[in-house]
Amino acid sequence: MNYLIGAFKSPCHISINFVDGRTRKQVQLKKENGQTAMVPLFRSQESIVGEVVLEPIQGKKVEHTGVKIELLGQIELYLDRGNFYDFTSLVRELDVPGDIYEKKTYPFEFSTVEMPYETYNGVNVRLRYILKVTISRSYVSNIVECQDFVVRNFTPPPSINNSIKMEVGIEDCLHIEFEYNKSKYHLKDVIIGKIYFLLVRIKIKNMELEIRRRESTGSGANTYVETETLAKFELMDGAPVRGESIPVRLFLSPYELTPTYRNTNNKFSVKYYLNLVLVDEEDRRYFKQQEIIIYRPESS
Repeated sequence: MNYLIGAFKSPCHISINFVDGRTRKQVQLKKENGQTAMVPLFRSQESIVGEVVLEPIQGKKVEHTGVKIELLGQIELYLDRGNFYDFTSLVRELDVPGDIYEKKTYPFEFSTVEMPYETYNGVNVRLRYILKVTISRSYVSNIVECQDFVVRNFTPPPSINNSIKMEVGIEDCLHIEFEYNKSKYHLKDVIIGKIYFLLVRIKIKNMELEIRRRESTGSGANTYVETETLAKFELMDGAPVRGESIPVRLFLSPYELTPTYRNTNNKFSVKYYLNLVLVDEEDRRYFKQQEIIIYRPESS
């Protein structure tokens, strides 16, 4: 049995090391198996520099037809699992065909890399960046090793950030007005607002504010939309009266939000909504939804 295990074991160990691996910020990344790993964090236009170390198992000779490293930016739709769409693809040849008898180290550099999209793990889609080393071989399978890294890009604060004012009502029964202080929020922001009751002729039991994320993948007839409620915040418990105003103060930092992504590489979008929900004494629900823009500030 031990011989069988040995037969399938890779004859060469590959490690991919970043030159600033000890000093660069590390962030959590959820892997395919559901576990999380700490990986380096980059932003667009940074250089990715490091070295690849190949170490044959003692006593083994590795014949190859070339060694290369690729930097790949990929989108995978879970409905089309296993098919990756490469939006970034760079390659560096590390070695010409030959034999490897002992440990060899190859430096590599990808300079000022354009990485326009952020790493994202969603319900039906993921966007990832990897370094992929391939030892190509003629008559047996190639030896491949991948190293993930995360990309996050910052957005300057918007120059125009209008408040949101909306009315919601049921004729002759209910008329409320709500106002939020702005329409664009950063990931650690606070939503501040007020709800005004102008007419109340139905018995309201409670009122809550939800943050919803809507992820849409595909296009046309093959569009799939997944909506998650990320937060529920009770604004009021009990019946309001006409003329009453309810303050809103909702901190975004406790929730795992991403920026708003609009039509990323024509493959997916992620949008956020504030959903105001009123429930009457007969458990009927009235709600009004409003999109907000979320962006990543320089400090996050």
